[in-house]
Amino acid sequence: MSEVSIFSVDTLIKYMGDDDKARAMVGKIVADACAPAMEPLLLAGTAIREGRLSDAAKMLHTLRGAIGTLGAKRLVSASLELEQALLGQHTEQIPSLFASVDAEYRLVLHAAENWLRQHAPDQMR
Repeated sequence: MSEVSIFSVDTLIKYMGDDDKARAMVGKIVADACAPAMEPLLLAGTAIREGRLSDAAKMLHTLRGAIGTLGAKRLVSASLELEQALLGQHTEQIPSLFASVDAEYRLVLHAAENWLRQHAPDQMR
């Protein structure tokens, strides 16, 4: 499984000028996007268990927007599918879709941490 399919900021770096300044800026973006760690999913999981499906969908929408800039296409797809199931109240699909989002998000966080270690160690928490 390639990390590029999980996380890739190459396009973002090129868009921002493909230089040291761009890499530093992207390092900050990556660090900021990943700073909440698993909290967004924990909060969404709590909302789901409490039956607040539209709240959980909003949380996932926000997460997708924050992480989508990191080239996390697999996470974006998985979270969109879960968001749609939540809004459609397809409760039978929610547990497996949530598990997929959780797995993809963990992969993104791991890949982002590796990228930060290699390219922007000063941004590591």
